[in-house]
Amino acid sequence: MIGSFSVGFLRIGWVDVIDVLLVTVLFYQLYKLLTGSVALKIFLGFMSIYLLYLVVKATGMELLTSILGQFMSVGVLAGIILFQQEIRRFLLTIGKATALDRVRVFPWRREATSERMNITPFVEAAKSLAGKQTGALIAFAMASDLKFFADSGDLIDATVSKRLLMSIFNKTSPLHDGAVIITRGRIQAARCILPVSENPDVPASMGLRHRAAIGLTEVTDAIVLVVSEETGQISLVRGGEVFRNLASADLRARLNDFLFDVAPKPTAPASAGSATAEVAA
Repeated sequence: MIGSFSVGFLRIGWVDVIDVLLVTVLFYQLYKLLTGSVALKIFLGFMSIYLLYLVVKATGMELLTSILGQFMSVGVLAGIILFQQEIRRFLLTIGKATALDRVRVFPWRREATSERMNITPFVEAAKSLAGKQTGALIAFAMASDLKFFADSGDLIDATVSKRLLMSIFNKTSPLHDGAVIITRGRIQAARCILPVSENPDVPASMGLRHRAAIGLTEVTDAIVLVVSEETGQISLVRGGEVFRNLASADLRARLNDFLFDVAPKPTAPASAGSATAEVAA
């Protein structure tokens, strides 16, 4: 074997070393994915049964080997069923890392769908809602299609205006409980249900609205505007990163940056009331 070396009676090549390193990295990532969830205990239980199967097979216990062998024969299918949420998160992580929409292959695509949208109604509505400490959740569809989430609410297909947004998120409105989805500059749906993030690193200070915003941005490339009902703070969420305590000018600058790739103008040095960013990693 070319480039091989001996360790005792073992003959090891560089391919074997790379193989072991890759398996180590895979198991480490799997451990990180399962840490803090009940799935880790299920995985450890599954591995214990597999090790028991290897032991009884090696010792020649035919009856127990046959019983455990029947269980292990459907192990892959059982694993997919038991770990469907974790597998989904793992595949989404890989998909986000290799997504083509992050590469500006077709730079005109975003501009054609978002350039004509007026963000002033969102800024003014968020400011008014924050002043009244009225919660709001607004998701802006980018390259990802949010139709699945829009179908969970009430379809509207209306022109965006400050008064309409204020009416939707009014505490007495039947549409206030949920998210508004904006597609191609129009209100596509209201009272929509968003996936809540299961990331254990999300700070406890963030409520259900922030967790729903983080959850959506973990599985899509959407931008989510959040107004906290408890504190009245305005936040923007993109890719799991939360920009909190935004003033109206900061909100407008970041919306322009995130939606239209218009870099925000330099602002004054950070102060106690300036925006902060937190990453749910």
